[in-house]
Amino acid sequence: MFIAKTSKIKKISKENGTMIVNELTQLLAGNVGVYIDYANIRPWSEYLNWHVDLKRLKQFLDSFDNIKSVKIYIGTLIGDKSSEKLIKEIKRLHYELRTKSVKIMRFSIDASSISRQSTDLLKQFIRLTLIRKYEVATIEYLNDKFRELNARGEYFLEDRKCNFDVEIGRDMLIDYDQNKVNTYVLWSGDSDFAEPISHLLNSGKKVILFATSRRVSRELNDLRNYGLLIFDIRKIKKFICWRREL
Repeated sequence: MFIAKTSKIKKISKENGTMIVNELTQLLAGNVGVYIDYANIRPWSEYLNWHVDLKRLKQFLDSFDNIKSVKIYIGTLIGDKSSEKLIKEIKRLHYELRTKSVKIMRFSIDASSISRQSTDLLKQFIRLTLIRKYEVATIEYLNDKFRELNARGEYFLEDRKCNFDVEIGRDMLIDYDQNKVNTYVLWSGDSDFAEPISHLLNSGKKVILFATSRRVSRELNDLRNYGLLIFDIRKIKKFICWRREL
């Protein structure tokens, strides 16, 4: 049953969201577990031209009385005030938080000791199968770009990594083993979830991917033939986007 948690949700539902709420009420059968891969959905804003508001999202999900858990998976960048503030906000909103430290990896781009034709630096960022297709002039051009960065005093690039695919898949299967969930709602489009989703589908469970078109991997799209449902989050924009983007 859907019982609007806020007056704003109630108003949106009455004005132009009744069909969407009815659709979701039919989809969300039995006990529902929600699993949100935040690192996966955050970049969707570039494609959607709007952002998911975690506060409004939680209020919307809480309006469905059979959603029994909402787990969110997000890395913490230790020492970064905005990251630590976001973690506190997620806790305040009563999500079931899963977090761990973001790993910062440094990659050398020091081109001072390599030839212009060397692929040593490029192999850190580009797959070798693609590098082999490059002409020598292309490799020289890219190495010259490294040297331009070096001339500006830049000798390293930093990348951040904090993957939760294992933790999300594990939690979904634990909930299955404990018979806690009938309908699994995954907010992600990552191909790494194909295996646990296949297991759940083969076991007769309902799995719904909340995502956006062109942001779902081929492996997950293929599972539609085996019962995977895909719900486009653009349908619920008015319920979950930043208020100033309404």
